[in-house]
Amino acid sequence: MDLQDFLTNDFIYNLAGGPLAKISFAVFLLGTVIRTVKFMSLTRTVKQDYPVHGSSIKKRFSVKSFLKELPRHFNSLQHTVLAKSPVTIMVSLIFHVCLLVTPLFLLAHNIMISRFMGISFFSFSEQTTNIMTVIFLVCAFYFLLRRVFSARVRMITSINDYLILAITTLPFLTGFLAYYQIYDYKFMIVLHMLSGELILVAAPFTKVFHMIFFFVGRFVIVSQHTLGKGSREWQW
Repeated sequence: MDLQDFLTNDFIYNLAGGPLAKISFAVFLLGTVIRTVKFMSLTRTVKQDYPVHGSSIKKRFSVKSFLKELPRHFNSLQHTVLAKSPVTIMVSLIFHVCLLVTPLFLLAHNIMISRFMGISFFSFSEQTTNIMTVIFLVCAFYFLLRRVFSARVRMITSINDYLILAITTLPFLTGFLAYYQIYDYKFMIVLHMLSGELILVAAPFTKVFHMIFFFVGRFVIVSQHTLGKGSREWQW
């Protein structure tokens, strides 16, 4: 029995579309709780004001103080990747938005979520999700080329980085191929389900989780280009 015969077996199809989907969601939620608890254990509440980069942390946030600090924020950003590689930042932003939004507001996914959990979200049209999928795949290809051809990026790239890129890209690629019935539909849809479940399981325990902690870092941790006053600091 080859791989195609194995994956298109009715037992595997029903397993991927039922029990494995529930297990992957459970692992994702449990892993997220574990990582959040670990984060809380590595940080502590800021107890007093202290200077950060020539300024001080205010106990109360105000629009006036935020606007006053904007020049300092922009100046510090000049030394980050935002100023060094604006194209990469733009591609990264589009990549992450599509990665989060497309699966969440896909009609077929909402039907599945409604069946399992009894809730559903607003759904995009199929044309919209197809366009977002193509945009996501183009962005993923950009990151692959960047890791292969940019010497500076290649120096710090490991096999894990390629695996993470593959894990995040495969659900979009297989879903796109399945929608347009390229190759065997059942084979592609099972691969799509399994790859989607894989990313749910892997997300809390790999670099994928940075998508969630990005917002934590920007709104919670003090002095990490915080978009506000911040309320916690790392325990050293």
